[in-house]
Amino acid sequence: MSSEPEPTSTGAPPALALYVHWPFCLSKCPYCDFNSHVRESVDQARWRGALMRELDHFAALLPGATITSVFFGGGTPSLMPPETAAAVIDRAAACWTLAADTEVTLEANPTSTEAARLEDFRAAGVNRVSLGVQALDDHALKFLGRGHGAAEARHAVALAQRIMPRSSFDLIYARPGQKVEAWRNELSDALALAGDHLSLYQLTIEKGTPFWRQERDGAFAVPDDDTGRALYDTTQEAMEAAGFAAYEVSNHGRGGDACRHNLAYWRYDDYVGIGPGAHGRIALARDGRQATRQHAGPESWLAAVERAGHGTVETRPLDPQEQAREMLMMGLRLAEGVSESRLRQRTGCEPDRIIDRDGLTRLVEASYLERRDGRLRATAAGRPLLNSLLVELLV
Repeated sequence: MSSEPEPTSTGAPPALALYVHWPFCLSKCPYCDFNSHVRESVDQARWRGALMRELDHFAALLPGATITSVFFGGGTPSLMPPETAAAVIDRAAACWTLAADTEVTLEANPTSTEAARLEDFRAAGVNRVSLGVQALDDHALKFLGRGHGAAEARHAVALAQRIMPRSSFDLIYARPGQKVEAWRNELSDALALAGDHLSLYQLTIEKGTPFWRQERDGAFAVPDDDTGRALYDTTQEAMEAAGFAAYEVSNHGRGGDACRHNLAYWRYDDYVGIGPGAHGRIALARDGRQATRQHAGPESWLAAVERAGHGTVETRPLDPQEQAREMLMMGLRLAEGVSESRLRQRTGCEPDRIIDRDGLTRLVEASYLERRDGRLRATAAGRPLLNSLLVELLV
């Protein structure tokens, strides 16, 4: 993965990433705090029509843009009818210009029912799939509340690689009782299955989830900090040895492969979010850069779109310093870090206005950050501590 281009003044049409949130799941995983919901039935025609109307709304606000990536997230977007995905892609192409190499990603679960539909999604225009495998161990999958087994996951990964030009899958580690050697073996299995991209996340216990209540009540305990760090280090060592560079804290690509849509977030590019609870960062001609947020509740969003043509519940201007802070918080997750000249151009803010100089000096001297060649980067030692570093770094 190459670094993002340095700023230029080309007058080219603005580039946009498009996020589409499908909020429905067959069941709610006990660790999940995403905006996902279980419903007995979904009126597919109404939902398809509402997504079309919200696309039209943003197209009127952002005319002439070029879409560089589309990402169907959720929830479980592989539960939507493939014709809905096709309709969204076609409408986006009618509203804007789709770049010739537009990346179109669909999140999917590895259950046999969903995996069997991948050919239909490919025909709809999807060219990348991200599978929520989460573990290659049946006991762990049951603990995580997943609806598939390890054998089913392996089959889905192979099927995705056969059907889709690009694919990836996720695993969750630092599970209760997980040992370093067991995780090393699971990583070895994952690498034997993998194509060119893997996403590897430490289990976090989010407040309000079933796991949060179970941990609070003593039903289980996640690994302590020392074990968690050992599992993280094992992850980095195994992936590096296999040629999967950690281009972001939890994401690894071989041969430069990266999720281009997620890079748009981390590089602080503009993106439109449609569907319940979706967020966006868009630059309006007269009002500057704005943060947008859609109604989170599926029924509330649907009613708002049918009433007003969109489900936006908040549009908020972002001042230069807030933009610069967001850009640093996102960009330091990347191995490439943040270009200071691009930060100035993108936000209109000088980096030193938001950076605590003493904090930066301490972090550089401790080898957690480096500032050279016009870029600010978290080192390999600093990236797993990023939240703590940001507290010390930002004014």
